[in-house]
Amino acid sequence: MNENIDKFIDVLSQSLSRETFIKLTLGNYKGADKHLQKIQIRPIKTQKATRLYFLYRSDTRDVAKNHSFDDALKIVRRLLGSEFFGAHLFTEESNLQLDIGKRDSRLTTAKPTLLKRASLTHDREKRRWIDEDAFYLKALGITNDEAKVRDKAQDKWRQINKFVEILAGLVDRSLLAGSKKLRIVDMGSGKGYLTFAAYDYFKNVADIDATVTGVELRDELVRKCNEIATASGFSNLEFVLGGIADHQLGQTDILIALHACNTATDDALFKGIQLKASIIIVAPCCHQELRRQIKAPRMLKDVLKHGIMLERTTEFVTDALRSLLLERSGYETRMIDFVPIEHTPKNLMIVATRDAKVDRAAEIDSEIAQIKKFYSISEQRLDTLLEQVKPR
Repeated sequence: MNENIDKFIDVLSQSLSRETFIKLTLGNYKGADKHLQKIQIRPIKTQKATRLYFLYRSDTRDVAKNHSFDDALKIVRRLLGSEFFGAHLFTEESNLQLDIGKRDSRLTTAKPTLLKRASLTHDREKRRWIDEDAFYLKALGITNDEAKVRDKAQDKWRQINKFVEILAGLVDRSLLAGSKKLRIVDMGSGKGYLTFAAYDYFKNVADIDATVTGVELRDELVRKCNEIATASGFSNLEFVLGGIADHQLGQTDILIALHACNTATDDALFKGIQLKASIIIVAPCCHQELRRQIKAPRMLKDVLKHGIMLERTTEFVTDALRSLLLERSGYETRMIDFVPIEHTPKNLMIVATRDAKVDRAAEIDSEIAQIKKFYSISEQRLDTLLEQVKPR
């Protein structure tokens, strides 16, 4: 049994030294962890060196780690026959399958089925915004082992590319144009799709020294994203545990808050304004605050009696007030479609670029007051927050 394991490790070692290694899967797990199912191992080029990425797949959560070649060989050798009793090695020269039984083992060699290794680096000349072969896309389930976008992830892929396109254009047209350093904070980063993409673009395409922080309330997502960031060699990308309202931010050039629910969007906007962020990007969600307040003006009473019309009016009025409040705070504001409506119903994005020229403050205040009076609105979260810090 040990002889076949040694042969398997020897072939694995040779494939690493010859750069013919493609991937390795450890299966038939019989260890103490009742949730662990298998380990998938593949090469990844980090900023320091090419390493082996270990993805521990379980029925509850995935754990990502990376190791040097020497450490990886020691780990695989220790696991085979003790916790994992099956392994499948793919190289450019051959496929090896190892099956370990109670008394003996079987090592089977076959012709290679994967003849081309996945690219370990980004092809910048072919790249538009980000490449399908970026490692984090595989770890996040956007692409498969062959760096092809999964069918079920097509909408998310479009969203990621559109976001990076918007963000890159905003920077080029803002006070940040030409900057060699950027500090970006993503409030409510979730699974990190857009956070990773933003870091990848600015660091590896735009060649900017970007520091990116994702702020998220769910501890399991923070842990998983940090594991993938470490495995990717993204040294200045970090995910931290916290909420939008209570998380303390330092100097921030770009503040992002996508699909923050209800008034959490207002909390994010307020933080961006307070910090004088050069760019603020939000995609509002769940406009509940004003829906409870709005009373239909007489001319609209037979229109707003329909729930769907009241809901859409609430969205329109809420985001209109947010846009006006941003302009009053020194930002040039635009509202755009994030992605086409057929891909997601939550497609409105408010983008604000700091201008610092506020020559219409009185006019904007008057417009805000008229809107609030027309719809019988007593308070709006961002308006209230800004009033509290407004100079008297």
